[in-house]
Amino acid sequence: MSRRRHSDDSDVGQPHKRRRTSEPSEIEERLESLICRVGEKSNSSLESNLEGLAGVLEADLPNYKSKILRILCTVARLLPEKLTVYTTLVGLLNARNYNFGGEFVEAMIRQLKECLKVNMCNEAVHLVRFLSDLVNCHVIAAPSMVAMFENFVSVTQEEDVPQVRCDWYMFAFLSSLPWVGKELYEKKDAEMDRLLSQTESYLKRRQKIHVPMLQVWTADKPHPQEEVIGLYYLDCLWSQIQKLKKDRWQERHILRPYLAFDSVLCEALQHNLPPFTPPPHTEDSVYPMPRVIFRMFDYTDDPEGPVMPGSHSVERFVIEENLHCIIKSHWKERKTCAAQLLSYPGNNKIPLNYHIVEVIFAELFQLPSPPHIEVMYTTLLIELCKLQPGSLPQVLAQATEMLYMRLDTMNTTCVDRFINWFSHHLSNFQFRWSWEDWSDCLTQDLEKPKPKFVREVLEKCMRLSYHQRIIDIVPASFSVLSPANPVCIYKYGDESNRSLPGYTVALCLTIAIKNKASNDEIFSILKDVPNPNQDDDDGEGFTFNPLKIEVFVQTLLHLAAKSFSHSFSALAKFHEVFKTLAESDEGKLHVLRVVYEVWKNHPQMIAVLVDKMIRTQIVDCAAVANWIFSSELAHDFTRFYIWEILHSTIRKMNKHVLKIHKELEETKARLARQHKRRDSDDDDDDDDRSTDREDGPLEEQIERLQEKVESAQSEQKNLFLVIFQRFIMLLTEHLVRCETGGIDVFTPWYKSCIERLQQIFLQHHQIIQQYMVTLENLLFTAELDHHILAVFQQFCALQA
Repeated sequence: MSRRRHSDDSDVGQPHKRRRTSEPSEIEERLESLICRVGEKSNSSLESNLEGLAGVLEADLPNYKSKILRILCTVARLLPEKLTVYTTLVGLLNARNYNFGGEFVEAMIRQLKECLKVNMCNEAVHLVRFLSDLVNCHVIAAPSMVAMFENFVSVTQEEDVPQVRCDWYMFAFLSSLPWVGKELYEKKDAEMDRLLSQTESYLKRRQKIHVPMLQVWTADKPHPQEEVIGLYYLDCLWSQIQKLKKDRWQERHILRPYLAFDSVLCEALQHNLPPFTPPPHTEDSVYPMPRVIFRMFDYTDDPEGPVMPGSHSVERFVIEENLHCIIKSHWKERKTCAAQLLSYPGNNKIPLNYHIVEVIFAELFQLPSPPHIEVMYTTLLIELCKLQPGSLPQVLAQATEMLYMRLDTMNTTCVDRFINWFSHHLSNFQFRWSWEDWSDCLTQDLEKPKPKFVREVLEKCMRLSYHQRIIDIVPASFSVLSPANPVCIYKYGDESNRSLPGYTVALCLTIAIKNKASNDEIFSILKDVPNPNQDDDDGEGFTFNPLKIEVFVQTLLHLAAKSFSHSFSALAKFHEVFKTLAESDEGKLHVLRVVYEVWKNHPQMIAVLVDKMIRTQIVDCAAVANWIFSSELAHDFTRFYIWEILHSTIRKMNKHVLKIHKELEETKARLARQHKRRDSDDDDDDDDRSTDREDGPLEEQIERLQEKVESAQSEQKNLFLVIFQRFIMLLTEHLVRCETGGIDVFTPWYKSCIERLQQIFLQHHQIIQQYMVTLENLLFTAELDHHILAVFQQFCALQA
C-alpha cells in the first residue's frame, strides 16, 4: 500500500516511463469495453448511452482513431444482434466527424473483401447488412448501396459457377432488405423493382434436387398451419420479402435507435461506397451449405400469450436471425448465452420462449450438421430451464411432444440427435417424464419409429445411469422397450455346454489367463483347438481358425467383463495373440462377430471395444464396415449404436489420412525452409556436398510419407466403396423382393436404410466429394434403381 502511495506521489513531478506506456493500453481496453457493452441493460436510456459514447469516442479520435476503427469493424462482424445500435453510433460519429465516417466505410469494404477472400461467408453477410443499415443513418448514399446490390445480383448471370455461390449473393441482398428496403425503395424504386424482378427470375430457374436430403420431415406438411416447413431458405425469405413489399416495407420488430437522432443524422454528409466487385469464383472458394426452413410452432400453439408472427412475415425472419446471432456470439458460455436470449429486445411483444426453443431445435436438427457441437444445445436448454423455471420447461415439454408425434416422418439423422438430446436432458432432471402419455407406441410394431425411439432413449439413459434405475423409472408396461440387462454372454460358462467344441480348451485358457500366462503359453494352449477349415490350416496352426478365435475371444472378454478398463487391459496384454489370430480378413471379421455374441446385450461395450480394436489395429476399418452389413447383424441393423460405430470408424479413417497428410506438408515446409536458409547464405564453398547431406534424410522422409499418404487414401477410398456397395446390395435386394412379392417398398426398414445412406453422404461430404468420379463410374451408374440413384444425385446437387 505504502509503495503504491510513494509511486503515485513521484508521478506528479516526474511520471515514470512505465506509467506512460501502460496508460494508452488501459484507455484502449476502456474504449473496447464501452463499445462492446453499449446496448446492454442500463439505468440510462439507449439513446443517452449512445450520445454519451459518441462524445467519448469523438474526443479520443485524435489519439486512438485506428483502434476505434478496428473495434467498430470487429463488432459489426461479430455482434450482428446489436447491428442497429452500432450503425447509430457510427451515424453519430459521422455527423460529428465526416472524415472518420469515410474511413470507416472504406475499412468495412476492406474487411468485407477479406472475409470473402478467406471464405468467411456468414461474417460477410453481417457486414453487408451493416453497410445497408448505414443508409438509414445517413452515412452511406442510397444509390451507391443499390449499385452494390446490382453487382451482387449480377452474380446469378455468371457462367460455370456453382449454384451455392449465386445463392449466397442473393441471400446477402435479400436478407438486408428488412433493414433498408424502405429507404432504398423511396430513393431508387425503378432500380429496386428491376433487382427484385431478376431475383424472382433466378429463384424460378434454380434447381432444387438436393432439398429432400436436407429436410427434417419428409411429409410436405407435418403441421397443417405451416406452409414453409422444408422450404428452401431462399424461397422462404423471398416470400417474406414479397409480403414486406406488399405491406409498403413496414416491419414492426427491428430496433431502430437512429430514429431518435433523425434531426442530427439527416444533416450529415453521406459517403458513396467504393466500387465493389464480387471476387471471382476459384477452386478454393467455399460457400455455405444449402439449408431448409425448420418450423415447429405457429400462433395456435400459444393461444394465451402474444401472437407469434406468421411464417411469411418478415418479423419471423428478423427474430430468428437475431436469436441465431446471439447463439453464435455466445455459444461457448451457456450462462451468458441463455441470459442474452431471454433478454432479447421486445420480448414482451412476442412469445419469446417459443421462438427460442424453435431456433435451438432448428440448429440442432440442421443438416448436414449443426453449427455447434450437439451437447451445447443440451446445456443451453438446461440453463434456460433454470432461468425460466415457471414457463420454459412447459414450452420444451410441448416441443418434445410435437417432435414425438411427428417421428413417423422425421429424418433418421434428426431422430438420432433427438434421442441424444432427450436422454441427456432427462439425466439432468432425475429421468422424470410422463411415459404413460407415450403408451401408444406399445401397440405398434417394434420397428416403427415411435417404439424404436423410446427404446433407444432408454438405452441411452442407461449409459448415463445404470440398468436398474431405468427399469425403476419406466412403467412396467414398457418392459418390452426397456434395455436388456447388460451382462456378458459366455457360452463356455455353463456345464450343459460341455459338448461344445473347444469347451475344454476354454477351461484351460481361463486357468492360464488367471495365472498370468504369457502370450507363448496362450499360443501353446490354442494349438490344441481343431480347425473346422482344416484344409486351409498351415503347419503352425495360426491361419484363420474360427473356433480358435471364438474360444480365445469369448474367454478373454468374459474374464475382463468387470469394466471398460479391465477389457482394455486384456486387449493390451494379449495384443500379439489377437494380431496373430486376426491376421486375415476373415479372422478380423470373426473377432468382431465374437465380440457381438459376447456383448449383444451391452451395445455401449461393443462400441467401445470396436473403437479400441481399430486404434490398436487388431481389426481395420473395412472389416468393421463388412461386419456391420453382415447377416449376423441384420437383427440390429437399424439400431442406433450400429451407426454410431460406423460413423466413428469413418472418422478414424479420415483423421488417419489427415494426420499423415499434415506430416507430409510439414516435412515439405521444413525442406523449403532449409533451401531458403541456404540460398541466403552464399559464402560457403562446400555448399554442394553439405546440401546433399542436409537434404537427403528429408527427401527420403518425404518419399516415405508420400507413399503412406497414397496408401491411406487408397484405404479410405476402399472403405467408402465397401460401405456404398453394401448399401446398394441391401437396398436392391429389398426393392426386388418387394416388387416380386407385390409389397409396398416404403417399409420402416427401407426408410431407415435409405436415410442412413443419405447420412453417410451428408456427414462425410467433404471427403466423399474427392471420390465422386470413382463412385459414379463404379457404383452409382445409370442402371441403378432410381430410388437409390436419387440419393447420389441429391448429394451431387448440394454443391453444384
